[in-house]
Amino acid sequence: YAIPKTTTTRRWARQSAAGFRFCFKFPSEISHHLQLLGAENATNQFLKALEPLAEADRLGPTFLQLGRSFGPDRLRVLSRFLHTLPRDFCWAVELRHPSWFDSGDHEHRVNELLSRHRVDKVLFDSRPLFQLPPDDDVEAESQQRKPQTPVRQTVTGKHPLLRLVGRNRVELADRFLDQWAGIIAGWINDGLQPYVFTHTPNDTFAPAFARRLAERLQRELPERNLTVPTPPKPASQLSLLD
Repeated sequence: YAIPKTTTTRRWARQSAAGFRFCFKFPSEISHHLQLLGAENATNQFLKALEPLAEADRLGPTFLQLGRSFGPDRLRVLSRFLHTLPRDFCWAVELRHPSWFDSGDHEHRVNELLSRHRVDKVLFDSRPLFQLPPDDDVEAESQQRKPQTPVRQTVTGKHPLLRLVGRNRVELADRFLDQWAGIIAGWINDGLQPYVFTHTPNDTFAPAFARRLAERLQRELPERNLTVPTPPKPASQLSLLD
Protein backbone atom coordinates (compact mmCIF):
# COMPACT_ATOMS: atom_id res chain seq x y z
CA TYR A 1 0.00 0.00 0.00
CA ALA A 2 3.02 2.27 0.33
CA ILE A 3 5.59 3.49 -2.18
CA PRO A 4 8.81 1.44 -1.92
CA LYS A 5 12.15 3.18 -1.65
CA THR A 6 14.41 3.17 -4.71
CA THR A 7 17.04 1.35 -2.64
CA THR A 8 14.49 -1.42 -2.18
CA THR A 9 13.51 -1.66 -5.84
CA ARG A 10 17.20 -1.70 -6.86
CA ARG A 11 17.70 -4.64 -4.51
CA TRP A 12 14.67 -6.42 -5.99
CA ALA A 13 16.11 -5.89 -9.46
CA ARG A 14 19.41 -7.51 -8.40
CA GLN A 15 17.77 -10.40 -6.56
CA SER A 16 15.22 -11.41 -9.19
CA ALA A 17 15.97 -13.83 -12.00
CA ALA A 18 16.07 -12.95 -15.68
CA GLY A 19 12.57 -13.21 -17.12
CA PHE A 20 10.84 -12.38 -13.83
CA ARG A 21 8.40 -9.47 -13.92
CA PHE A 22 7.00 -7.42 -11.05
CA CYS A 23 3.40 -6.23 -11.45
CA PHE A 24 2.60 -3.49 -8.96
CA LYS A 25 -0.62 -1.84 -7.94
CA PHE A 26 -0.68 1.91 -7.70
CA PRO A 27 -0.51 2.90 -4.03
CA SER A 28 -3.91 3.34 -2.40
CA GLU A 29 -3.07 6.97 -1.66
CA ILE A 30 -3.29 7.64 -5.40
CA SER A 31 -6.13 5.30 -6.37
CA HIS A 32 -8.44 5.45 -3.34
CA HIS A 33 -7.59 8.41 -1.11
CA LEU A 34 -6.85 11.04 -3.76
CA GLN A 35 -8.88 9.23 -6.45
CA LEU A 36 -6.39 10.50 -9.07
CA LEU A 37 -6.91 14.18 -8.18
CA GLY A 38 -3.91 16.15 -6.97
CA ALA A 39 -1.85 12.98 -7.16
CA GLU A 40 1.07 14.37 -9.16
CA ASN A 41 3.65 14.24 -6.37
CA ALA A 42 2.71 10.76 -5.19
CA THR A 43 2.62 9.48 -8.79
CA ASN A 44 6.06 10.92 -9.54
CA GLN A 45 7.47 9.27 -6.42
CA PHE A 46 5.91 5.98 -7.45
CA LEU A 47 7.30 6.20 -10.98
CA LYS A 48 10.76 7.01 -9.63
CA ALA A 49 10.59 3.90 -7.45
CA LEU A 50 9.75 1.77 -10.51
CA GLU A 51 12.62 3.05 -12.64
CA PRO A 52 15.32 0.61 -11.36
CA LEU A 53 13.05 -2.32 -12.21
CA ALA A 54 12.21 -0.94 -15.64
CA GLU A 55 15.91 -0.38 -16.39
CA ALA A 56 16.67 -3.98 -15.36
CA ASP A 57 13.82 -5.33 -17.54
CA ARG A 58 11.99 -6.63 -14.47
CA LEU A 59 8.79 -4.62 -14.82
CA GLY A 60 5.49 -6.00 -16.12
CA PRO A 61 2.18 -4.13 -16.28
CA THR A 62 1.52 -1.79 -13.37
CA PHE A 63 -2.17 -1.61 -12.59
CA LEU A 64 -4.46 1.01 -11.23
CA GLN A 65 -7.20 -0.58 -9.12
CA LEU A 66 -10.04 1.92 -8.74
CA GLY A 67 -12.53 1.69 -5.88
CA ARG A 68 -16.24 0.95 -6.08
CA SER A 69 -17.06 4.65 -5.70
CA PHE A 70 -15.04 5.63 -8.79
CA GLY A 71 -17.77 5.55 -11.43
CA PRO A 72 -18.40 6.74 -14.99
CA ASP A 73 -19.00 10.31 -13.80
CA ARG A 74 -15.21 10.41 -13.25
CA LEU A 75 -14.24 9.23 -16.72
CA ARG A 76 -12.59 12.57 -17.51
CA VAL A 77 -10.53 12.32 -14.33
CA LEU A 78 -9.32 8.89 -15.42
CA SER A 79 -8.61 10.17 -18.94
CA ARG A 80 -6.51 13.07 -17.69
CA PHE A 81 -4.57 10.81 -15.32
CA LEU A 82 -3.79 8.24 -18.02
CA HIS A 83 -2.66 11.03 -20.33
CA THR A 84 0.07 11.99 -17.81
CA LEU A 85 1.58 8.50 -17.54
CA PRO A 86 4.78 7.76 -19.49
CA ARG A 87 4.22 5.73 -22.65
CA ASP A 88 7.29 3.51 -22.18
CA PHE A 89 5.67 1.67 -19.23
CA CYS A 90 2.88 -0.93 -19.42
CA TRP A 91 -0.31 0.10 -17.62
CA ALA A 92 -3.57 -1.62 -16.73
CA VAL A 93 -6.78 -0.42 -15.05
CA GLU A 94 -9.11 -2.43 -12.82
CA LEU A 95 -12.67 -1.10 -12.57
CA ARG A 96 -15.07 -2.01 -9.79
CA HIS A 97 -18.02 0.40 -9.96
CA PRO A 98 -21.04 -1.58 -11.30
CA SER A 99 -21.85 1.01 -13.97
CA TRP A 100 -18.60 0.30 -15.82
CA PHE A 101 -20.18 -3.08 -16.68
CA ASP A 102 -23.45 -1.83 -18.15
CA SER A 103 -22.86 -3.43 -21.60
CA GLY A 104 -23.75 0.00 -22.92
CA ASP A 105 -22.43 3.53 -23.20
CA HIS A 106 -20.37 3.63 -19.99
CA GLU A 107 -18.60 0.38 -20.76
CA HIS A 108 -18.05 1.30 -24.40
CA ARG A 109 -16.56 4.68 -23.51
CA VAL A 110 -14.10 3.35 -20.95
CA ASN A 111 -13.02 0.54 -23.30
CA GLU A 112 -12.43 3.12 -26.03
CA LEU A 113 -10.42 5.27 -23.62
CA LEU A 114 -8.21 2.38 -22.56
CA SER A 115 -7.70 1.24 -26.16
CA ARG A 116 -6.74 4.77 -27.21
CA HIS A 117 -4.10 4.95 -24.50
CA ARG A 118 -3.02 1.32 -25.11
CA VAL A 119 -3.81 0.54 -21.49
CA ASP A 120 -4.92 -2.97 -20.61
CA LYS A 121 -8.20 -3.64 -18.86
CA VAL A 122 -7.85 -5.88 -15.82
CA LEU A 123 -10.20 -8.85 -16.20
CA PHE A 124 -11.46 -10.19 -12.89
CA ASP A 125 -13.16 -13.55 -12.37
CA SER A 126 -14.28 -14.40 -8.84
CA ARG A 127 -16.90 -16.97 -9.89
CA PRO A 128 -14.82 -19.89 -8.56
CA LEU A 129 -14.70 -18.28 -5.12
CA PHE A 130 -18.45 -17.66 -4.89
CA GLN A 131 -19.75 -20.88 -6.47
CA LEU A 132 -20.27 -22.51 -3.04
CA PRO A 133 -20.52 -21.45 0.60
CA PRO A 134 -17.10 -21.04 2.25
CA ASP A 135 -15.29 -24.10 3.56
CA ASP A 136 -13.46 -22.21 6.31
CA ASP A 137 -13.03 -18.81 7.92
CA VAL A 138 -10.37 -17.75 5.42
CA GLU A 139 -12.74 -18.34 2.50
CA ALA A 140 -15.54 -16.60 4.37
CA GLU A 141 -13.37 -13.53 4.81
CA SER A 142 -12.34 -13.66 1.16
CA GLN A 143 -15.99 -13.77 0.05
CA GLN A 144 -16.64 -10.67 2.13
CA ARG A 145 -13.73 -8.74 0.60
CA LYS A 146 -13.67 -9.78 -3.05
CA PRO A 147 -16.04 -8.16 -5.55
CA GLN A 148 -18.36 -10.05 -7.89
CA THR A 149 -18.02 -7.85 -10.95
CA PRO A 150 -19.30 -9.24 -14.26
CA VAL A 151 -16.73 -11.32 -16.13
CA ARG A 152 -15.33 -9.85 -19.32
CA GLN A 153 -12.83 -10.94 -21.97
CA THR A 154 -12.20 -7.44 -23.32
CA VAL A 155 -8.72 -6.76 -24.69
CA THR A 156 -7.63 -3.12 -24.91
CA GLY A 157 -3.82 -3.47 -25.00
CA LYS A 158 -0.98 -5.90 -25.64
CA HIS A 159 -0.88 -7.47 -22.19
CA PRO A 160 -4.30 -8.77 -21.13
CA LEU A 161 -4.22 -8.99 -17.34
CA LEU A 162 -6.49 -11.63 -15.83
CA ARG A 163 -7.07 -12.17 -12.12
CA LEU A 164 -8.64 -15.52 -11.22
CA VAL A 165 -9.87 -15.98 -7.64
CA GLY A 166 -10.23 -19.65 -6.76
CA ARG A 167 -10.80 -21.79 -3.70
CA ASN A 168 -8.47 -23.46 -1.23
CA ARG A 169 -9.69 -26.73 -2.74
CA VAL A 170 -8.23 -25.70 -6.07
CA GLU A 171 -9.95 -28.46 -8.03
CA LEU A 172 -13.29 -26.69 -7.52
CA ALA A 173 -12.20 -24.11 -10.09
CA ASP A 174 -11.39 -26.61 -12.84
CA ARG A 175 -14.41 -25.87 -15.01
CA PHE A 176 -13.55 -22.17 -14.98
CA LEU A 177 -9.92 -22.91 -15.85
CA ASP A 178 -11.16 -25.03 -18.76
CA GLN A 179 -13.02 -21.96 -20.05
CA TRP A 180 -10.08 -19.59 -19.68
CA ALA A 181 -7.36 -21.87 -21.05
CA GLY A 182 -8.62 -21.61 -24.62
CA ILE A 183 -9.09 -17.85 -24.33
CA ILE A 184 -5.58 -17.30 -22.95
CA ALA A 185 -4.09 -19.56 -25.62
CA GLY A 186 -5.93 -17.53 -28.25
CA TRP A 187 -4.39 -14.32 -26.92
CA ILE A 188 -0.93 -15.86 -27.10
CA ASN A 189 -1.50 -17.14 -30.63
CA ASP A 190 -2.57 -13.62 -31.60
CA GLY A 191 0.81 -12.27 -30.47
CA LEU A 192 -0.37 -10.83 -27.13
CA GLN A 193 1.51 -11.33 -23.84
CA PRO A 194 -1.09 -12.01 -21.14
CA TYR A 195 -0.43 -11.90 -17.41
CA VAL A 196 -2.56 -14.24 -15.29
CA PHE A 197 -2.76 -14.09 -11.50
CA THR A 198 -4.06 -17.16 -9.67
CA HIS A 199 -5.41 -16.10 -6.28
CA THR A 200 -6.64 -18.41 -3.52
CA PRO A 201 -8.08 -17.35 -0.14
CA ASN A 202 -5.11 -19.03 1.54
CA ASP A 203 -2.09 -18.07 -0.59
CA THR A 204 -0.45 -21.41 0.23
CA PHE A 205 -2.61 -22.98 -2.48
CA ALA A 206 -1.99 -20.38 -5.20
CA PRO A 207 0.96 -22.25 -6.81
CA ALA A 208 -1.15 -25.41 -7.09
CA PHE A 209 -3.91 -23.32 -8.68
CA ALA A 210 -1.38 -21.91 -11.15
CA ARG A 211 -0.20 -25.41 -12.06
CA ARG A 212 -3.73 -26.59 -12.81
CA LEU A 213 -4.12 -23.66 -15.21
CA ALA A 214 -0.68 -24.32 -16.74
CA GLU A 215 -1.59 -27.96 -17.38
CA ARG A 216 -4.59 -26.85 -19.38
CA LEU A 217 -2.61 -24.24 -21.27
CA GLN A 218 0.04 -26.85 -22.06
CA ARG A 219 -2.60 -28.92 -23.83
CA GLU A 220 -3.64 -25.86 -25.84
CA LEU A 221 -0.03 -24.85 -26.60
CA PRO A 222 1.97 -28.11 -26.72
CA GLU A 223 4.98 -26.45 -28.36
CA ARG A 224 5.60 -24.19 -25.35
CA ASN A 225 7.10 -24.95 -21.96
CA LEU A 226 4.50 -23.82 -19.43
CA THR A 227 5.96 -25.46 -16.35
CA VAL A 228 5.27 -23.57 -13.12
CA PRO A 229 8.40 -23.76 -10.95
CA THR A 230 8.24 -24.62 -7.27
CA PRO A 231 8.50 -21.47 -5.14
CA PRO A 232 11.72 -21.25 -3.13
CA LYS A 233 11.51 -21.86 0.59
CA PRO A 234 11.71 -18.81 2.83
CA ALA A 235 15.15 -18.42 4.39
CA SER A 236 13.69 -19.21 7.82
CA GLN A 237 12.70 -22.69 6.60
CA LEU A 238 16.04 -23.64 5.03
CA SER A 239 18.25 -26.03 6.99
CA LEU A 240 21.99 -26.43 6.74
CA LEU A 241 21.43 -29.62 4.76
CA ASP A 242 19.58 -27.70 2.05
